[in-house]
Amino acid sequence: MPAGHGVRSRTRDLFSRPFRKKGTIHLSTYLRTYHIGDYVDIKVNGAIHKGMPHKFYHGRTGQVWNVTKRSLGVEVNKQVGNRIIKKRIHVRIEHVQPSRCTEDFKLRKKKNDELKAEAKARGEIISTKRQPEGPKPGFMVEAATLETVTPIPYDVVNDLKGGY
Repeated sequence: MPAGHGVRSRTRDLFSRPFRKKGTIHLSTYLRTYHIGDYVDIKVNGAIHKGMPHKFYHGRTGQVWNVTKRSLGVEVNKQVGNRIIKKRIHVRIEHVQPSRCTEDFKLRKKKNDELKAEAKARGEIISTKRQPEGPKPGFMVEAATLETVTPIPYDVVNDLKGGY
């Protein structure tokens, strides 16, 4: 029998619940608030069959474009042939979690604002642009001694006798 090509084919391990994470779903999943423009990770919960996205979208990050009562509209990039298409899908909130992809950017932005405020108080102008790490500083090698090694002549006759 050939393998099937159904919607949930080859998802035995993909959609299975992790070890010690089975059972009822936490209330925090339902009580989270999402806004349009938020980044979310699509992580399919195999226990909830309603509103489940296709296996292609599992593990993808998208941006919220619509918020309804029990689901979110998420815009995800999908490569089809030689182009990337923005796909708009509706996913139930059980299959979505807030993404941490913009965390570093937000921290850097906050830190830069503080640095700018301090510099303004001092009356200076600073650059908050990220600079590439330059080359390592040079150094002089001290007390390096050279040792010349001469090869020992190979004696065929003694080697055949069994050593020296």
